[in-house]
Amino acid sequence: MAQALHTSDIVGVIGAGAMGAGIAQVAALAGHTVLLYDLDAHALDKARTSIAANVQRLIDKKKLDATAGHSAIERVRSITNLTDMRTATLVVEAVAERLDVKRALFGELESIVTSECILATNTSSISITAIAAPLKHPSRVVGMHFFNPAPLMALVEVVRGLATSDAVAQTVYTTSAAWGKKPVHAKSTPGFIVNRVARPFYAEGLRVLNEQGADPASIDTVMRDSGGFKMGPFQLMDLIGHDVNFAVTQSVFNAYFNDPRFTPSLIQQELVNAGFLGRKTGRGFYDYADDAVKPVARIETNMRAPSNIVLGESCPLYEGLQSRIAETKERRDDLPGLIARIDDACLFLTDGRTATARAHALGIDNVVLIDLALDYANAQSIAVTRARQCNDDAYAAAVGALTRAGYAVVPMKDIAGMAVMRTVAMLVNEAADAVNQGVCTSTDLDLAMEKGVNYPLGPLAWGERIGIARIHDVLLHLAAHYGEDRYRASPLIAALRQSGQAFH
Repeated sequence: MAQALHTSDIVGVIGAGAMGAGIAQVAALAGHTVLLYDLDAHALDKARTSIAANVQRLIDKKKLDATAGHSAIERVRSITNLTDMRTATLVVEAVAERLDVKRALFGELESIVTSECILATNTSSISITAIAAPLKHPSRVVGMHFFNPAPLMALVEVVRGLATSDAVAQTVYTTSAAWGKKPVHAKSTPGFIVNRVARPFYAEGLRVLNEQGADPASIDTVMRDSGGFKMGPFQLMDLIGHDVNFAVTQSVFNAYFNDPRFTPSLIQQELVNAGFLGRKTGRGFYDYADDAVKPVARIETNMRAPSNIVLGESCPLYEGLQSRIAETKERRDDLPGLIARIDDACLFLTDGRTATARAHALGIDNVVLIDLALDYANAQSIAVTRARQCNDDAYAAAVGALTRAGYAVVPMKDIAGMAVMRTVAMLVNEAADAVNQGVCTSTDLDLAMEKGVNYPLGPLAWGERIGIARIHDVLLHLAAHYGEDRYRASPLIAALRQSGQAFH
């Protein structure tokens, strides 16, 4: 196994923007002398000031020894002449996301650095293979994709192009680990791991909104309080910036030759066209003006308490909900998949069909569906929908039971798969396809999504918790409902269902 760089090895960082400065800080704190290059002397000064301030905050919080911190600051040296990189063992570029720029830079560097120097790119979207192709020694080029802010985010995607040598990839992997990061190996495919697998988190929220399933504040609420995500999709897109998020979606869509799974949203395109880019412009899905009214989720109120609740068969996935809604558990209804019969309402977990379709298939009018939750025992809110055939009194009884159990009940229009379930199912599906196509291992994929975008669980582990058969059913139902290849089930999910095996 290749060894990590020794602290005596010099690390070069090209580009003194936020990412470059962050990478320089990480390498310096790990003990390396860092050569930070930029053509703009002002950018270099700003970067060094930022690094010093960040290190001082760590010292003030007692997370870093003062002597070690000040030594790290001194190890960052500003340079404006690229030829000064000749002593570097590893050079990481963090310049503009343009293939021609990166190729030209590495072409120039190749004539400056030694033959053993590793050339790493922090690109988040450009093919490593394409960047390396014109070089005399493409085997030394590797992706070293940090996440912003680099000093705080644990993940580093170590990305191999077709020509990248095993030794180079492994050296960058072990070096990233030595720097206190959580590295994962990935093959150079569009979006690598995180930017590919995360697409459904935004895309399904936008699809739900497009069908008027609920408003952004309501969807964000259930994704956070029920799904366990740190932020809802609309909050997160506003934070990232719609120009950036839309551009990444377009890039992945184009790179996969217009695969419908990655189709961009007309809603987001309109926001970009209007200049409503999110927090940075003061308006996106939400209004960030000082006097703007803060949007809140729609919550059902004034629903009557039910007179009779009979639970269905216990299921580990939602037994926490059953425990919250019913005090007695002796009586059980044997209707398949039933969570509870609440007066005249039959409560089920969404399976990718609409409540109306479920009611029709069962021959039961009063069908009410709930959305997926990460942990029903502790969830603060829960989304519900009802069949068109369901009467108001039955719906009120179901909502009343959930409200009495302590849930904030968020009503949704009757759309297939609701919000959390369809999003998680599609995340699992995309993750399964990435593994099936050899982009990464199951373990690295889950680690990447937990550390790179702070998901409450890795998608594949989450799929195992829900049940691979259930995920497969949700995808099949979504595909049948919409008639779109977008919801095709990964061959890996189908194979695991048939074999009874798991992702891990």
